[in-house]
Amino acid sequence: MTSPTIEIPPSVAAGEPFEAVLSGTVRPLADDVDRTGRFPREGVRALADAGLLGLLSARESGGAGGDLRQAAEVIEHLAGTCGSTAMVLLMHYAAVTVIDRHGPQEVRREITQGRHLSTLAFSEKGSRSHFWAPVGTAVPEDARTVRLDAEKSWVTSAGEADSYVWSSRPLGADGAMTLWLVPAGSAGLHVRGDYDGFGLRGNASSPVTGEGVSVPRTAMLGADGAGLDVALQLALPCFLVLSAAFSLGVTEALLELTARHLGAAHLEHLGRSLAEEPLPRQHYARLRLRADALRAFLDDTLSALATGRADAQLKVLQVKALAAEAAAEVADGAMRLCGGAAFRRETGVERRFRDALAARVMAPTTETLHDFCGRAGLGLPLFEEAR
Repeated sequence: MTSPTIEIPPSVAAGEPFEAVLSGTVRPLADDVDRTGRFPREGVRALADAGLLGLLSARESGGAGGDLRQAAEVIEHLAGTCGSTAMVLLMHYAAVTVIDRHGPQEVRREITQGRHLSTLAFSEKGSRSHFWAPVGTAVPEDARTVRLDAEKSWVTSAGEADSYVWSSRPLGADGAMTLWLVPAGSAGLHVRGDYDGFGLRGNASSPVTGEGVSVPRTAMLGADGAGLDVALQLALPCFLVLSAAFSLGVTEALLELTARHLGAAHLEHLGRSLAEEPLPRQHYARLRLRADALRAFLDDTLSALATGRADAQLKVLQVKALAAEAAAEVADGAMRLCGGAAFRRETGVERRFRDALAARVMAPTTETLHDFCGRAGLGLPLFEEAR
């Protein structure tokens, strides 16, 4: 990868470098990435060369100093083109929020130079989607090093990323968890099999086991025991908001493909297109309304975060749940409206249908977020204490 000169325009998604990445690399390879399940290395490399790995990195580190709204634009457009590539970048951005605040300068610089891809390693076999309750351990080896052991259940870019933002139980302090920056080449890290999933087939989301992984104490990201606070302040808002942008991007792509089908498919015996039939029009209108409502809610969430509104935390918790269900509803509706044509790979509908369903089950799941929102609305703590 070449070292990019980062000049990010106010509207990243409308910028020439990003458009070139979409049209020149990501779009032509999207079907092959999905069909074969291979990691979208070419797309990630093109994003790196365009300076987009460092979009959220601080200018002091050589990054663009971009904001979450700009990142949401990028993820939305990527998701509508290739969900796998979008998810890889989404998880990188979530990890960067932590690394840019607490990580070493050399790694931050590598990210802005397009030479370092990171990701989150939170979900575990023992606590499943309850990312806030890791069972993986951190044990002192000596005065300078720590041993990490864990069975991570879902890690995007597993075996492809250069580092993992890794959660464990605290080393010795009180608190729910501690975060570490673990180099991907560390001895004791093992990717457990290739990902062969229903959707997002190229995002390399596989289990990663850490068996006696030795890291220096300086690899700690933030204070010991403060990992949950760091995650809640940095990684989780980024992940939830960008997940909503991902769902919106897939939703918009589905609606575009559906509109195209309704206009092109004809009932020859009646001399009318499906778009001229009232029932398909009404069904399409309901789906369009769902997407427009999601866009308005996402925009309001971004505004709440940018201005520090009192309801910002609640909006962040709500937006992924709303987006995941809206995307699933639109995906189902698109399949019905497009009929048998939707089952053919070349239409692009079935690929987006499969990608759209991922947000429901990615931690925090829709059900978990509903519980969080209920707790927040009723004045209860978000998390139950581990026993």
